[in-house]
Amino acid sequence: MAKPNALSLYQKVELQRPLQRALDVTIFFLLLALLAYRLLLVRTHGLCWLYAIAFLCESWFAFFWALTANLTWTPVQYQTYPQRLLKRVEEFPPVDVFITTADPVLEPPIITINTVLSLLAVEYPANKLACYVSDDGCSALTYYSLSEALKFAKIWVPFCKKYTVEVRAPFRYFSDNLSSAGSPEFQYERRRMKHAYEELNQRIEDAAKSFTFGNLVGDLADFSNTKPRNHAPIIKVIWENKEGIRDGLPHLVYVSREKRPNITHHNKAGAMNVLTRVSGLMTNAPYMMNLDCDMFVNNPDIILQAMCLFKDPIIRREFAFVQFPQCFYNDLQDDPFGNQWIITMQLTMRGMAGIQGPAYMGTGCIHRRKVLYGQSPNEANINEKYYDDELYKIFGNSKDFVTSATRVLRSVEDYPNCLADSTKATHEVATADYEHNSCWGSKVGWQYGSIVEDILTGMLIHKKGWKSAYLTPTPPAFLGCAPSGGPIPLNHHKRATTGLLETLISRNSPIATALFDKLQFRQRMFYLWMYLTSVQAIPEICYALLPAFCLIANFHFLPKVQEPVICIPLLLFILFVLRQMLGYIETDQSIRAWWNNHRMDMIKSMCSCLLGVVAVLLKILGLSETTFEVTKKESASSSDDTESSDRDLGRFTFDESPMFVPITTIMMIQLAALSIGFLGTQPGRREFGVGEVTCSVWLVLCFWPILKGMFAKGSYGLPWSTLFKSSALAFLFVYLCRMSTK
Repeated sequence: MAKPNALSLYQKVELQRPLQRALDVTIFFLLLALLAYRLLLVRTHGLCWLYAIAFLCESWFAFFWALTANLTWTPVQYQTYPQRLLKRVEEFPPVDVFITTADPVLEPPIITINTVLSLLAVEYPANKLACYVSDDGCSALTYYSLSEALKFAKIWVPFCKKYTVEVRAPFRYFSDNLSSAGSPEFQYERRRMKHAYEELNQRIEDAAKSFTFGNLVGDLADFSNTKPRNHAPIIKVIWENKEGIRDGLPHLVYVSREKRPNITHHNKAGAMNVLTRVSGLMTNAPYMMNLDCDMFVNNPDIILQAMCLFKDPIIRREFAFVQFPQCFYNDLQDDPFGNQWIITMQLTMRGMAGIQGPAYMGTGCIHRRKVLYGQSPNEANINEKYYDDELYKIFGNSKDFVTSATRVLRSVEDYPNCLADSTKATHEVATADYEHNSCWGSKVGWQYGSIVEDILTGMLIHKKGWKSAYLTPTPPAFLGCAPSGGPIPLNHHKRATTGLLETLISRNSPIATALFDKLQFRQRMFYLWMYLTSVQAIPEICYALLPAFCLIANFHFLPKVQEPVICIPLLLFILFVLRQMLGYIETDQSIRAWWNNHRMDMIKSMCSCLLGVVAVLLKILGLSETTFEVTKKESASSSDDTESSDRDLGRFTFDESPMFVPITTIMMIQLAALSIGFLGTQPGRREFGVGEVTCSVWLVLCFWPILKGMFAKGSYGLPWSTLFKSSALAFLFVYLCRMSTK
């Protein structure tokens, strides 16, 4: 029997998926066969622009499929053993936790404090934990809510640890019916906690109505006459664990960095870098975990599980960061909006873990501080590499911060200090112009230059040769609330695709640095796949218009039924659908969930991806700048949902956004093409075949929510302005198609 100290703290398990591999290879060779068929057509019938467009689109699909198959070719799963860690490690490393919020209206403080409370109650020594809350909205209400939440935390955290509560976000815990479970003492304590939480919630709601922000006094005086984009830095220590009590409460610090109208603040990446500097002066923990304000801790052992990978003495592999999946608690049956990301989190990310590691997703991640300070793997000492003047050029002009950064890069442990003594120095590193003439956002910290700073930061870490790990514990590490269907998730997707395309055409592109970085070949293929999803809309829209053109102009671009080569596109369609369905069956989802996600992928491609491409083109032309849009955060309980309310929640909503114009236009074109094709108004003998009709019908089925929106009213219906623009564009397309036959 192995000795306890000889056992590893984690195990890397390779997952075998031979059927999926066989399907991936078969589909790829069928795509190549389809391309060969196109080339033979050119040889026998001459060059035709219709076949040329089909060939270009299908070439793209074959290339993109190779990138896609690479993602899940060698999936792995990490199994951690926290109990071995507890027996082996006496002194745990400190961890600084960053929680970011930007707007008290779009991100209500009650959501933020639930995330904070769930974090303060994790199973980790309180004297080794510090929580920093970044408020980019400079809201007195957010600060007041955190101060009130601290009072509740003093009774909530001991309650959670005494009774081993699993879900430690109060709003979720009290949404479950546990009235008949547990001892009388537990029931009494639970009722007391629930009453205290309801009072906390009420105080925050009352404060939101009664605050007069121009006349704040006392601890809130610093917020008087401040504006979200024009204010001095505000840093307040809400709670300090001065005695270093292991079972007490972790540090809680409020941070609102300085903002000025004439200085670029770099959105979330800028806020994260300020938190890095402020925490570096106060606690300087070697590990940093960051969370979005709406992603509460669902598994109290989560930091212990991450430490199993960071601190394993047997498998001496240094991971740059450990990423956890993004999971959601408000899942509707069969995922009608395709926003649960189950396939991405359970299959794609595990596939990446088998290469160089998962991408950094912006939340639910624990980083090594020294990695974000620019250190490369196996770089143990900075004495020989840096002089003091170089350190100031890299980290800025704060002597105190340069000293703290040097200790991190030398792997020297910091001793606990009084947080209040660091307040003056933290104000200096939180000013709006501190990063001027430094390397923040380029060589150290979270990276600037893209509104998807998370993906860019993770990629540059991988380019240095670092590896990352992906942990999928049970229960899930973090839970959030997925946005409802309609404009909100599409706007979020548009923001992501815009940022990805920005990175693709920048100097940080994985193509541009191929000869100089340390990205593994397959990891480079992954990043290419991610960035190229932003331009996937162009070949998909072109291909979607081909069957409509054929129906209107009486042509064909697919083989006819009587031709033996018809088996190629037919097999492609069947095997592609089967390959997708296998993923949903493997992740315990229904066939209906596959269909919902498939149609939402099509809708996103035609809506948000296309507008993301347009936004980047306008930026290149100097006509506009890409902007970071804060999406509205929701907090809902799924415990009281009825079947009828689920149907309402599953309905698509629309607004006057131009995103809905392209897809509505395509829907109208398909309907017009099918009408013309079946009415037989084309001149001469019918040339189009079953393939073209099937493609158009399939697109109509995929875009069924759009068709329903054309006839619905209110928020469930498409606005008249969208219908008018789409009708004009569809009429123009039909007219041009008919003119091409003359």
